[in-house]
Amino acid sequence: MLKLSQLCRVLLATLVSISFAKTVNAEPTAKLTVVVYGIHHQKGEICLRLYPSERGFPTSSNSEDQSGCVKITGSSVKKEFFGLKPGTYAVAVIDDQNGDRKLNKDFFGIPKEGFGISKNPTVSIETGTPKFRDASFVVNKNTTVNIIIKYSLDS
Repeated sequence: MLKLSQLCRVLLATLVSISFAKTVNAEPTAKLTVVVYGIHHQKGEICLRLYPSERGFPTSSNSEDQSGCVKITGSSVKKEFFGLKPGTYAVAVIDDQNGDRKLNKDFFGIPKEGFGISKNPTVSIETGTPKFRDASFVVNKNTTVNIIIKYSLDS
């Protein structure tokens, strides 16, 4: 009987604690849909990296918030990122033909594989690699971004 009495006290204390506990509001999360257009062939994968800041953008594989690859099945692909904190992000995309999940470049640093950057900024020898500020956008509850793959530098 003593054990039952102790169990009742523990149960009562737990219920009282729960009733006085403050309601914890979970942080809102957002979903980002990235649609990549202009794919020239039907082999390989389109790999995407989502960056929450300028740190490492657009080439580092250690600085992204989320990443993933999608098998190419047509002239466009779609990738969704879930559970994001609302805020400012940028996306870097590569058309990974050799499966190494990085943008291969020639001796001069010019990409040998297709690539894309959110907001589709000009990428040329004169402009160089786009900055985070030129590629970033705000992600709210449900956001969609369209990126066009480039297979050469802009003129």
